[in-house]
Amino acid sequence: MDAHGGFAPMRIHFAGFYMFRRRSSNDPVTTPTRSRPVERVTSVLGAGTSWNGRLGGVGGVRVEGAFEGEVALRGLLVVGEQGRVTCEHVRANTVVVAGLLKGNITAKKVEIRATGRIWGDVVTAAFSTEEGAFLRGKITMEEDVEIGLAAYFEDELGEEDTEGPVSEPAG
Repeated sequence: MDAHGGFAPMRIHFAGFYMFRRRSSNDPVTTPTRSRPVERVTSVLGAGTSWNGRLGGVGGVRVEGAFEGEVALRGLLVVGEQGRVTCEHVRANTVVVAGLLKGNITAKKVEIRATGRIWGDVVTAAFSTEEGAFLRGKITMEEDVEIGLAAYFEDELGEEDTEGPVSEPAG
């Protein structure tokens, strides 16, 4: 058990005679400094809210209102059922559309829910739709997708290594 009363994560040992065991307090903890992109919603543009401008950064954003402008996220963009997004080009790690999106999308993963509507071209490595979803445009499937966030982040935030994964906030 760990310090909080829960069970500690199991560890796979490839060189020995066992596969799984509880982590002991003597085991070294190896924590990567960078992990996968944040794939959860950390900010919300609520219903009844309209915003024109640039939406960029690290984390997940859910749009339930109306947004018009530029989207460049190292993380998740969710367009909720009541959400409307209009932009020339959406760039994000993952894009989930349950509302309306007008513009091209470049993302590692794109999902269109049954209530989702997209007018624009999609470039992605993983694509899924539910029955009833709508797409007016073409889909280009790639083995690996370069989202193109490096130039945006260098201009906006002064960061250099932006295409790699980021650590999730603790908690």
